[in-house]
Amino acid sequence: MKLHWWFCKRSSGLQYLFLRKASTTSTSSSGNTYFITTPIFYVNASPHIGHLHSAVLADALHRTYVLLGKEKNIFSTGTDEHGLKVQQAALANNEDTSVFCERISLQYKDVFKMAGVSYTDFIRTTEERHVKVVQHFWQHLDNQGFIYKDKYQGWYCSSEESFLTPSQVKEDSGKMVSTESGQPVEWTQEENYMFRLSQLEQDILHWLNSGDKVLYPSNFCQLVKHWISEGLPDLSISRDRFRLKWGIPVPNDNTQTIYVWLDALLNYLTVAGYPIAGYHWPPDCHVIGKDILRFHAIYWPAFLIAAGLEPPCHIFCHSHWTVENKKMSKSKGNVVSPIDSMKHYTSDGLRYFLLREAVPYNDANYNEDKLKRILNSELADTLGNLLSRCSATSVNKEQVFPVFDYQAWDQCVATEGKEIVDSVCRLPETVKDHFLEGNFHHGVDVIMNCARQANLFIQNQKPWELTKSDADKSRLNTVLYVAMETLRVCGILLQPVVPYLADKILKKLEVNIQERNWHDLACFSSITGTKSNFEGRPLQKEKMILFTRIK
Repeated sequence: MKLHWWFCKRSSGLQYLFLRKASTTSTSSSGNTYFITTPIFYVNASPHIGHLHSAVLADALHRTYVLLGKEKNIFSTGTDEHGLKVQQAALANNEDTSVFCERISLQYKDVFKMAGVSYTDFIRTTEERHVKVVQHFWQHLDNQGFIYKDKYQGWYCSSEESFLTPSQVKEDSGKMVSTESGQPVEWTQEENYMFRLSQLEQDILHWLNSGDKVLYPSNFCQLVKHWISEGLPDLSISRDRFRLKWGIPVPNDNTQTIYVWLDALLNYLTVAGYPIAGYHWPPDCHVIGKDILRFHAIYWPAFLIAAGLEPPCHIFCHSHWTVENKKMSKSKGNVVSPIDSMKHYTSDGLRYFLLREAVPYNDANYNEDKLKRILNSELADTLGNLLSRCSATSVNKEQVFPVFDYQAWDQCVATEGKEIVDSVCRLPETVKDHFLEGNFHHGVDVIMNCARQANLFIQNQKPWELTKSDADKSRLNTVLYVAMETLRVCGILLQPVVPYLADKILKKLEVNIQERNWHDLACFSSITGTKSNFEGRPLQKEKMILFTRIK
């Protein structure tokens, strides 16, 4: 059921209180549309694997919902192209700022295309459609009484493009730095436009507590609540245009540039079609990295509440990547290029590692030896061997999806086969729970466990021995049927994680595009007496290796 938020002005000021009301109207996630976003990525430098990780996580969630039957999805990503860092990066590269932004933005598009990120909208903050949304939203906040002009002073971090509170800075080697990023800060005094963030503390808390997993994993939700408990000062939402020209001007004031984070966060409304009637809101899920948690879990809901709009249904926050257990940074020279990595390990190989190795609540470690070991062990040996074992002409001479024989099953195969059949039958619901929570590492783990079980089943049943006697043909076909049905289910479930490899598995088994959805995961019907649609179906004739081992 959709949760409508009714906004009631409090007598004590301009703060708003959410009143929750259930309706029979569907939310976007419970209807036929799912609205998911990545952050928009800052174009001050080329993309690295951390950026790709955010995009692949969102893509895997998006593909999962497509499998579940969502047909009119919105999946947005894009580039954040305004702000001081971009202005400085373009200057350092001796490029016109707009040319610099175009070049880096195209790099993100190239990376996402190579990685199979299936976005429906790529938004750039320099687009005219976005500029109009930002200026409209600013005017709306102003009309609501949430913007005022004042002299502001405080610690400013150019790297984070943000003023910091005293608790967010510390002294390090004689310099003041951000406690979160370690980047230097400077004391700045300006006359800026301010947003009445301090009046919205309770509303943000109410939103965070309004449902299950509004912000998850839970450790990040607790962190945000701690930040709120320390108090939220009003927020500076503009910069002196003399210092920052590369940005959207404040409406009716050419001396000020709109704060880059207010500008950037509004990309989600731009993608939704705001403010045109019938625009789709709120988003079902924002996928973000922990470095931008404060902006998405405090500032963003506050802006929306002030404007009378619903905050996002969910925010899924993931942790970062280290390289050989060291923080990834340009200064250390250890930034991993996703393009280079995909060229060496394939796009699905890198996708698999990012989703297999990372856990949302802790930083993950990028290690070349581990990457090779996982890809060889699981994609080449486990999945690849299982496919080749049951489709090889030496054991599957007729090159078909075999016909199940109940008598052979009951007399020779069931004792050992029942365990693998039970595991595969439970697999869809188990994987669904893990995937929808963003825990792809758990989902992949149970899929691979089933594939390993099937390999052991093949090893013990020895189909290469069964080919020697016609008397064993029914048993051979039944063994191969169990293995192929396991592969079919695993192939469908792996589509959100490794879409190209899953496609190769399903093509080999001649599973049509229309037979690769969630409702097609019912399996082993032949064992219960109903003939499968796949029994006797010819396999794809073309020989192929699923995944070539990394040397």
